[in-house]
Amino acid sequence: MEAVGAGDSGRWPGVPDADGFVHEGDVREWDAEVAGWVPPRPDAVALVLEAADLEAVFAAQRFARVDDLRLEALDDVTRYGGGSRELVMRSLRLELASALRVTENAAGMMLARAESLVHSYPAVLESLSRSRVTVRHAEILVDDLDVLGPDVAGRLVGRALGLAESLPVGSFRRALRRLIDRETAPTLTERHQVAVRGRRILVEPAGDSMSWVHALVPSVEAHAIYGRVTQQAVVIRDHDRGSTRGGSPDGSGERSLDEIRADVFCDLLIDGTVAQHPEQARGIRATVVVTVPALALLGVEGVTDPAEVEGVGPIPIETARELAGNASGWMRVLTHPETGAVVSVGRTRYRPPPEMARLVTWRADRCMGPGCGKPASQCQIDHSVAWADGGETSVTNTAPLCQGHHTVSPHGRRYVVKPERHLPTFYPNAA
Repeated sequence: MEAVGAGDSGRWPGVPDADGFVHEGDVREWDAEVAGWVPPRPDAVALVLEAADLEAVFAAQRFARVDDLRLEALDDVTRYGGGSRELVMRSLRLELASALRVTENAAGMMLARAESLVHSYPAVLESLSRSRVTVRHAEILVDDLDVLGPDVAGRLVGRALGLAESLPVGSFRRALRRLIDRETAPTLTERHQVAVRGRRILVEPAGDSMSWVHALVPSVEAHAIYGRVTQQAVVIRDHDRGSTRGGSPDGSGERSLDEIRADVFCDLLIDGTVAQHPEQARGIRATVVVTVPALALLGVEGVTDPAEVEGVGPIPIETARELAGNASGWMRVLTHPETGAVVSVGRTRYRPPPEMARLVTWRADRCMGPGCGKPASQCQIDHSVAWADGGETSVTNTAPLCQGHHTVSPHGRRYVVKPERHLPTFYPNAA
């Protein structure tokens, strides 16, 4: 074994040189198989890692280009109607979501993260561009530091990046949380007072006519909710075991504790009232639109079209029959054509009559902004071709738009957004 001179320091480790020596650090040793030597083939894991590294590199480029787009839009506000920064960003968010075919929420997060990485945490963006961290590491770091304020974030970013480059995502998230908690412990009360203003609930579709209900609430209340629901579920389970009741809704037998917890949760929120609420808020019940194909409702053999709930999607026809038969709080729409429906009033009226507005709402089912899922019943009806430009007041020239999408300014690109349902076809009575 022979020491390598200073001039050999630039050789690739593990690759034989012209004399047949393999270099490892500052030594080289003879490789008897130097003749015909070829680099070893990467194994399957190495190939996956290579793709992951490329993903990180391209993600860094995407963040940089997204921020370039943001700066360009702010520099050229006339393209977006010359409105305020808020209007420009709302329009840009919709534009980016439509172009990338993602949700506006995802586009907004992308814009915010890109701005932070480029201008507040350039070292993190550089690390991502060199595949030293994954995209998820970078996203977690930005999301957790951005809420702290620039001074605190600036003090922590170096240590946070070191953790990101050395730990798996799960371990990194916990380590970063501990780092932040130690740094911000003196201001916990003030931060909680700010954070509690962000409490909210949302619904996430889960498939098979199921959805998750997420609630961001203070931790004390969250554990109290879970504790009460669990206690009630245990009592119900024990009661069911001692009676002939207690079957699962799907007919599979005894309900599990998780199933009973979910049922109690729904019962309390749908049917429950709270004495502390204003009198006007008591007794309010949900109103949901269910569209049921008439032939399926009647049980005609061979008709399998599902029923649909506004903002939800298909539901089992058996559930729809029950709702259409005797449930209150449901607006029922049959898709069998009914003659006499108002589909257009031309240029004679600016505002659509109530019957037409209901048909427009039913046809679209949701806001017609690209990618928006807000139920049409919570939207405003407006003309697609503006009334001032000669647009008619008709079913095909009016559409529901939520408050946010009703006020954005167009960039100039065109995106085709089709309503969820087709208009029924009306035939004249046979002579």
